Amino acid sequence: MKKVVDKLNWRYATKKFDNSKKVGTEDLNTLLEAARLTASSYGLQPYHIFAVEDMPTREKLKEASWGQSQITDASHILVLANKPTFDGELVDTYLDKVVDVRGMERKDLEGYEQTMKSSLLNLSDENKSAWTAKQAYIILGNLLTVAASMEIDTCPMEGFDHHQYDEILGLTKKNLTSAVVLAVGYRSEEDETQHYPKVRYSKENLITHI
Repeated sequence: MKKVVDKLNWRYATKKFDNSKKVGTEDLNTLLEAARLTASSYGLQPYHIFAVEDMPTREKLKEASWGQSQITDASHILVLANKPTFDGELVDTYLDKVVDVRGMERKDLEGYEQTMKSSLLNLSDENKSAWTAKQAYIILGNLLTVAASMEIDTCPMEGFDHHQYDEILGLTKKNLTSAVVLAVGYRSEEDETQHYPKVRYSKENLITHI
């Protein structure tokens, strides 16, 4: 447990990456597998992950991120994109996968199907988008911890023009919209923020045991 906490204390939102250092293929695949295995509500995974390494694309994304250097200096950029709306196909496709993986009969899942559809399909498009974006943020939280455990630096980023990102990455035609960005790489020695003491409320202020 202490090792996990030590890694979380080591982690910070990296402001300046060393652009000469790259995350290796094996480590990147570990991060992406952690993202794939992240929990989601009902297991539906209403999102897609874009691992962006191509520099011309990242230069465009940097412009859409108000010039923040992390977009081009980090080793990779992970764009977590959620579905802004969905219909019953989201549930049906997932349940077909459950049948295939677990060797179940589709009729055995009818109760679960109705639970999901009655809970989700009557939502407004605005609420559907909010719900799927929340699922993407669960990935973000998991990646921050997994990357820290590997001593890979990250910077979660919300400061970007979502419409421009969607256009650059062609997300709209895929029924996706950009939710949040995670820059992944290694800190620069010149990044002074790595030396700042971590500011968090105390357990007494933040946690209540009942």
